Amino acid sequence: MVSKTIQTQPFTDQKPGTSGLRKKVSVFQKPHYLENFVQSIFDSLQGYQGQTLVLGGDGRYYNRQAIQTILKMAAANGFGRVLVGQGGILSTPATSAIIRKYGTFGGIILSASHNPGGPDGDFGIKYNIDNGGPAPEKVTEAMYQRSKEIDSYKILEAPDVNLDTLGKFNIGDMAVEVIDSVADYAELMQSLFDFDRIRELVTNGQFRMCIDSLHAVTGPYAHNIFEERLGAPQGTVTNGTPLEDFGGGHPDPNLVYAHDLVEILFGENAPDFGAASDGDGDRNMILGRRFFVTPSDSLAILAANAKLVPGYSSGLAGIARSMPTSQAADRVAKHLGIESYETPTGWKFFGNLLDAGRATLCGEESFGTGSNHIREKDGLWAVLFWLNILAVRQQSVEQIVTEHWQTYGRNYYSRHDYEEVDSDRANNLITSLRAIAPNLKGKRYGSYEVEYGDDFSYTDPIDGSISQKQGVRIGFTDGSRIVFRLSGTGTQGATLRLYLESYEPDPAKQNLDPQQALAELITIADEIAQIRALTGMDKPTVIT
Repeated sequence: MVSKTIQTQPFTDQKPGTSGLRKKVSVFQKPHYLENFVQSIFDSLQGYQGQTLVLGGDGRYYNRQAIQTILKMAAANGFGRVLVGQGGILSTPATSAIIRKYGTFGGIILSASHNPGGPDGDFGIKYNIDNGGPAPEKVTEAMYQRSKEIDSYKILEAPDVNLDTLGKFNIGDMAVEVIDSVADYAELMQSLFDFDRIRELVTNGQFRMCIDSLHAVTGPYAHNIFEERLGAPQGTVTNGTPLEDFGGGHPDPNLVYAHDLVEILFGENAPDFGAASDGDGDRNMILGRRFFVTPSDSLAILAANAKLVPGYSSGLAGIARSMPTSQAADRVAKHLGIESYETPTGWKFFGNLLDAGRATLCGEESFGTGSNHIREKDGLWAVLFWLNILAVRQQSVEQIVTEHWQTYGRNYYSRHDYEEVDSDRANNLITSLRAIAPNLKGKRYGSYEVEYGDDFSYTDPIDGSISQKQGVRIGFTDGSRIVFRLSGTGTQGATLRLYLESYEPDPAKQNLDPQQALAELITIADEIAQIRALTGMDKPTVIT
């Protein structure tokens, strides 16, 4: 086996977004493209010689080929050992759990999360540090700077590793261990939740649920946890075989893309509970019988009921949410007498709070919830948390949510996505908003008066780092908000996200459809931002 140094030239488009580098598969298949970025990762790290790396992905197209390349590059660059998921499969939460359990140097995750897969779909790669969380901005920025000047990469000439057989192998001087993708994660879940009580619920013959893995990475995890360990009936988990193209579907657990599950839960003879996860397993959607739980409400309800769950029964240190996420969790934190934190979008911003013991639960409106058990959001963890609450309270999902609103008030909330907007149009819209937002205070729009307008900036309370231009906020005197930001998770054009929120304390007014309750704010948002005029789109692509 010979280590080779391959001459290369930089690519100009390898700047990681909020969740690593994401591009079309065809881009990653360009000669040297993947190798350049992997070498840029290694060149940005220090002290990894002889250390252990975790490696796996969500099973999408190009996953296996990329793993073989990365193994050979890790060997050439001096890593001592790589733990790789069987079949190349490791969910993002499982990768974080394994990094933390075995104290590895870090990990590489191959995924484009909720983006479509297949030969014409998307691919992605990101690096997680030794706490199990996504690399912070200073690390990803160093990777990007290196990618702009790289002139060579190292790779070992070696045969491919058999990824389908558990066991230990060698590539040159580096050990490769193909590990069970599910076992460590499932054991961690069993340590946090009351599996005996959940088992009673899901096997009593009265309670029915449907877990849709969308032919993505959580299939093996869901089969093992729900059907084997908890004893739910076979068939509880649907679309449980990971496929390279996700069965032609879009592995995004929302009301639009998880439509099969939505039809089941809103149909006749609907089950009591439904849930879906995304491509790499870090997101979740929670449904009751003919009832949808918004991710913002889900975070607040998990926090309010955490004492019912063994892993959190001793109390919460604090609750953190991304800025666009509704303020429902803030009300729970105030009631519990604990701190609440508002961070930019991107799970990496929760890492310092979790490491410092300042927060226990975290959540984002984009169907992501998690806790201090790992350093990523965690889809199946959220599902188990809900099942634990349901098992203890012996109420329906709708009853639990309705009682929560009666206690804390309801934050009507919705997100409107305008996908694949021309990048110049989207940037012009945001640039215009940044210019006008600070001057809106005191202006009236219909029944609303502007209290403030700004471009959200975050100062990390742990390390003092500053993140600017994180989304334009317009707040009104009654506590309502409109937020605009461009997403960093797409691969074509730009995605404009519009977030709308209005607080309703009166239980008699808490049963409206969110689009009805937010109708005036929706009109105001278009008036202020000129969305239809500047994007050329008459309506959002997705409403959640």
